[in-house]
This record gives sequence, structure tokens and C-alpha cells, in this order.
Amino acid sequence: MRKNNLLKQLLTIAFVIIFFISFNLSIYALFTMRLANNFSDTSQAKMIDVGMYLPHNEESDLATIESSLKLKDNLPVLDGAAALVPVYASIIHNVYPKGCVTYDGGAFSDDNFYGENFAKDSKMQYKNTVRGYQAIVDGETDILFCATPSAEQKAYAEEKGVELVYVPVGLEGFVFFVNEKNPVENLTTQQVRDIYAGKYTNWSQVGGPNRVINPVTRLEGSGSQSAMNAFMGETKIAPKSPLAIAGGSIGFSFRYYMDGIVGNQDVKMLSLNGVYPSAENIQNGTYPIIAKFYAIYRADNENENIHILIDWLLSEEGQTLIEDTGYVRIK
Repeated sequence: MRKNNLLKQLLTIAFVIIFFISFNLSIYALFTMRLANNFSDTSQAKMIDVGMYLPHNEESDLATIESSLKLKDNLPVLDGAAALVPVYASIIHNVYPKGCVTYDGGAFSDDNFYGENFAKDSKMQYKNTVRGYQAIVDGETDILFCATPSAEQKAYAEEKGVELVYVPVGLEGFVFFVNEKNPVENLTTQQVRDIYAGKYTNWSQVGGPNRVINPVTRLEGSGSQSAMNAFMGETKIAPKSPLAIAGGSIGFSFRYYMDGIVGNQDVKMLSLNGVYPSAENIQNGTYPIIAKFYAIYRADNENENIHILIDWLLSEEGQTLIEDTGYVRIK
């Protein structure tokens, strides 16, 4: 009897060990190994290092031109989206006097959402799109550089009784990207909509390998998500399958943010309708999704330098600066 009980115990222990080994191997095969080889991690959140774009700093990666405009006082406070930090930082670098920007840096927290603090009297700020629209409406910022606002951001301005003026100052391509190992190079705009609508769930349905598609979205209210919602139009973005986490990702953003700021060599931008999102194809209008970006200000803001600065941005000098930062001139 004792021998039988001992044998049963040993068999039970062996079964448990085999079960856990099998379970761990299956998890490794399903997730770890597949995620390492199936074109994932294409759209991890990338926080821009604002410290690389500080005006009047020799080590900053900013465009420099011979500007005929030099503002000395009543300097408008500039803020904007992560993708447009090089633009408005370069404006300050070329037009504003030294000493007008105070950068404190700092750690990520609820009060410092992006980990990039500027002093309250600094003429350069960084609240990104989500908080930036609130700041311009609340009067904390004079000019906001952003893409088209979301419906909620427009509603917030209306709720506060604030009229915003949107002046287009440059062009940018809205792009879709995948891991460089993904053999897919081109999609049609309808295929992209169908992927996000849940009609296509496997890369093999659009000319790729037999892998689940993981359509990645962004924070609601961000510039890229607002652009995506506009691109989808009346088509709703479908909930993702639970299996999508083990699939190959597709993400979206703006061209220069992906190519010039983030510079992730592990991802590649897709051609749409056979047209690659190059600066040339954006300017000549052949790339199918072209977005304007704006200098936005409150209509009741009486700082005359706002208009002077925006007029300069639309001049040949200003458009040259836009182009030198890596974006596409609007004229």
C-alpha cells in the first residue's frame, strides 16, 4: 500500500513538473519567440528629448538661418506638439534673444507629464498636443504649433468661449509604419482603413506573411490620433483581437517625427497607393495623406508680435526655416 501511495505521489509530482515545463515552453513559443521575430514593437511610445532642441545652445539640433526679424520684447510664448518641437524651438533660436528660455528638465510625474520642465517665465514651453490645446485656450501660451485639433479640443474652446485662429504654416505627411522585417512595403489607403476597421486581421490578407495584425492606436487627443480619426472618417476603429498582442504591428505618426526625430532604424514607413512619403511627394501632392500644421493663437490676444511672427513664418525666410527643420513648406 505504501509503495502504491509513493508511486502515485511521484507520478503526481512528475506530472506537475512536466505540465509547468510544457506551459512555459508554450508561452515562450507563443509570445517571447514570436514577439522577437514577428515584426512587433513598431509603435512603442517615444518621448522626445527636448534637451536636444534648446534654443541658443551650440549642441542643439536646430535649423539656423540669417533672419531679418529679431524680436526683443513682448515675446510670444511658444508651445506645441512633440513632432513640432524642432520648428518652434528653431524659431526662438533665430528670432528671440538669448536668455528667454529656462529649461529645468526633471523626472516624469503627474505634474511633469512629459518629463520636460520649463520655468513659468520661459518663452519656450512643452506640453505636447493633449495639454497644449488646453494651455492655448487658458491663455498660458501665445502660439501653439499643432496639427488639427480633435472634436473634444474644439469643444473645450467653445465651452470657454474662446475663438482660436488657425494659420497653416507647413505641410507634413501622415504615415503608417511597420517593423523593417515585415516584407510588406505598400498598402492602399482602403487596405489601411480595413485593417483598423477589423476587416483584415492577418498580414497574409494584404500580401504579407501568415501573421496576426496588431493595429496600434495612440492616446486620444494626441495630434496623430486626431489625424487618424480624420483619415478613418465615418469608418470606426474596431477593438483589437486578444491575439493581436502576438502579432505584427502597424502604427501611424507624422513623417518627420518618425524619420527625423525618433529615427528608429527598426521600423520603416509604408508607401500608400504606391507613393512613398518623401518630402518631394508631399510637396507635389502625390502622397495621398497630407496634413497641414498650424500656428494657433487666441483671436482676442492683443500681443502684436504674434501677427508679426506668423507673417514672418509665411515669408520666404520663415518657409526656408520650416524646410530646414525637415518639414515641407506650405508655399
